[in-house]
Amino acid sequence: MLSRLSRVASHIKPTTTTTTTIRGIGTGIGTRSTGYQAKMATYQTDTSSYKLNHTMLRVKNPIESLKFYSENFGLSLINKLSFPEAKFDLFFLAYNDSVKSESKDNHWSDREGVLELTHNYGTENDPNYKVCNGNSDPGRGFGHICISVDNLQAACARLEKSGVPFQKKLSDGRMKHIAFALDPDGYWVEIIGMKDSKPEATTTDLSTYRFNHTMIRVKDKDASLEFYTSRMGMSLLRTHESPENKFNLYFLGYRREEEKTKDVEAAQLAGREGLLELTWNYGTESDPNFSYHNGNTEPQGFGHICVAVDKLEDACQRFEDLNVNWKKRLTDGRMKNVAFIQDPDGYWVEIIQKGSM
Repeated sequence: MLSRLSRVASHIKPTTTTTTTIRGIGTGIGTRSTGYQAKMATYQTDTSSYKLNHTMLRVKNPIESLKFYSENFGLSLINKLSFPEAKFDLFFLAYNDSVKSESKDNHWSDREGVLELTHNYGTENDPNYKVCNGNSDPGRGFGHICISVDNLQAACARLEKSGVPFQKKLSDGRMKHIAFALDPDGYWVEIIGMKDSKPEATTTDLSTYRFNHTMIRVKDKDASLEFYTSRMGMSLLRTHESPENKFNLYFLGYRREEEKTKDVEAAQLAGREGLLELTWNYGTESDPNFSYHNGNTEPQGFGHICVAVDKLEDACQRFEDLNVNWKKRLTDGRMKNVAFIQDPDGYWVEIIQKGSM
């Protein structure tokens, strides 16, 4: 599958030049974790300018998937890349139709909150083809994508009226502030309310929605947090601990100007895009036989997350000096404009340059 993915990128060129030093765990500002033996260095790349650009999911039938995300959640098709010689298409969706959108009219590679749907030709006609949604074995690893909405109750009522299936409705269970819809392939779509969500509201405005976050499960929280902060340059923005249920949630992203505090309020984070949620279940780090599925071996489903950087070659040199685990270096193969890193659990992180693909 990597050979197919490597054909996605084209015409990447270096852009701005900014100096930065290695960033550390926690806030992602200033200090370096002692867990790394990498030398301190100066690079012509600024990790604070990076963007968590997109999440890739494989789909069986693109017509059904595009209709689902457009009609039910207001996402627009902002780019399509076709590779008939390799028999696959890529569809890039985002919120782009309103002045209320976070990145209206930005190039698809220079924004956050993008959903990439990958379609391999012929799967729509194969009665035996089914993607793995990541929430059952075998194949447990990826959890869900999340859409934040203006008025939670009204948004969920609209979806129910439209016949959208749910993994969990608002009225189910003890947690009345979240719901999980199911897309045509069975991927979970979490639905949460924004800060000003009004329970009494009867209408919802899809143009205000946000592709808020992507959730993946991790085996060792310390290893994963160190990777995403010290190596990828993200900040740990919020932590939710649930010892009674034996799990913690960690929300990471590229810190914005208004996110000054170490632990950003959940309501504030609900209003933005480009977040990564790491779910850690207690004890997995101590089990030598435990591992999660990265979605790129059978059964396939989730493909990767993607980080868009300011200067591709300098960013990759920094990653090289930090001893990341490469799936594909920038210099490997024929495609010299895209790279893939593997995180501690083997999930793929694509690296592209902003605004040039």
